[in-house]
Amino acid sequence: MKKISNVFWISLLILFIAVIFGVCTPKRFEQATSNLQAFITSSFGWYYLILVSVIVLFSLFLIISPIGALRLGKTDEKPEFSNMTWFAMLFSAGMGIGLVFWGAAEPISHFAIHAPLSEPGTEQSLKEAMRFTYFHWGIHAWGIYAIVALCLAYFKFRKGEPGLISATLTPILGKYARGKIGVGIDVIAVFATVVGVATTLGFGAAQINGGLSYLFNVPVHFRIQVIIIIIVTFLFIFSAWSGLGKGIKYLSNTNMVLAIALSVLMFIVGPTLFILDFFTDTLGTYFQNLIRMSFQIAPFDADHREWINRWTIFYWAWWIAWSPFVGIFIARVSRGRTIREFIIGVLLVPSIVSFFWFAVFGSSAVNVQLAGNIDLTQFLTEEVLFNVFSQYPMGSILSIIAIALVCTFFITSADSATFVLGMQTTYGSLYPPNRVKLIWGIAQSGVALILLYSGGLQGLQNALIIAAFPFSLIIIMMLLSLYKALSAEKQEFGNYLKIIKKQQRKTQ
Repeated sequence: MKKISNVFWISLLILFIAVIFGVCTPKRFEQATSNLQAFITSSFGWYYLILVSVIVLFSLFLIISPIGALRLGKTDEKPEFSNMTWFAMLFSAGMGIGLVFWGAAEPISHFAIHAPLSEPGTEQSLKEAMRFTYFHWGIHAWGIYAIVALCLAYFKFRKGEPGLISATLTPILGKYARGKIGVGIDVIAVFATVVGVATTLGFGAAQINGGLSYLFNVPVHFRIQVIIIIIVTFLFIFSAWSGLGKGIKYLSNTNMVLAIALSVLMFIVGPTLFILDFFTDTLGTYFQNLIRMSFQIAPFDADHREWINRWTIFYWAWWIAWSPFVGIFIARVSRGRTIREFIIGVLLVPSIVSFFWFAVFGSSAVNVQLAGNIDLTQFLTEEVLFNVFSQYPMGSILSIIAIALVCTFFITSADSATFVLGMQTTYGSLYPPNRVKLIWGIAQSGVALILLYSGGLQGLQNALIIAAFPFSLIIIMMLLSLYKALSAEKQEFGNYLKIIKKQQRKTQ
């Protein structure tokens, strides 16, 4: 156990206390998290919107900046994974389960239940539904991942720092990044990671339960979700045991095959022309309204502000809470790529795929709702997708593929998280011990069960927003640290070019 850091023990103790509190007093736990969540969303909504917008602008700046030519590693170093495998791994870790869980449910909710700006069920609410769904799952989400991952990859592979969140703050904290302050920062990152992943695992268990209910009349119940989480826990721990190059790599490629198969099949059997038309039209309105949506906080409209808190602020908190996990994982598999290649790959490509995913499943769901044969709003969130499938040919096959996809996404996310948590609690080791990954695998599944038990899906959302807030402050420091380091390197590079030019003139 020599490799295990103090971050491991402190984080585990905090999580143990939270789990005991949730088990012994679930109602008080749910009430406490609800109150704290309400305070954060009502008091700091403006802060989340500004922070995420600044992150996106900084990411876009790095694409066009000359500094984008710098390589995350040695100058002649080549990427460890192929482009397709790299993309599959970052996409699977980034938001896999969420896409399946919300693919049909979010557009339907925005269209027919609680529209962002207009009356539910109108043509205007229909366009808003897809526009805001793109907004929540597009450039802003991946911008958060890109910046955190870039900071980690840059300082690890170019500067030789440990693969820790605290190590990325060395330019502004100096020696304190390796002391007690650094330990505190890494503990916050571990806590945010566990809660962020546990929330997603809770969504995944609920989605699998919903699919089994649709196909085999299995009741939607907490006990069923416990069984699902236990089974999947054994599977992802086994995968984690096999290592990054085997288990996670193969599962990520499997995810991509299943995701492509499901979306293509739905595109074919669904309203194909409507999907293409709706996708084209709503994508245009998304870009037209991007700046307005990025800063929209509705200070004079209580109903709209409540919607922003429930959706936009929740999503920004979700991505921030996931960012230490996804960031470290993406950084680990991105060695050898240039900054420009990295940002384009992490920011733009997954966003485009997400847009098309929601166009396919969201348009298909809207088409079902407009037809009037079934009211999708009467179903639980995790059941919406399967009831959409029931209205199209090959519905059972689509449901089976969707359940399989959620399972593989579930395993990949948890598998990747155990690897990342192992890194964060073993001084940034690129090959954390299996026993450490085992402990973290059990811990995050336990937290998922407690959050489901104490507050259901709402409890998951509350815990996520709370965990994200302290880490958002760390992201600000990471931005400043990266800017300082890149500015220094740009100056060094400029001085180097001046010396070369001066030598060339002398030789002439």
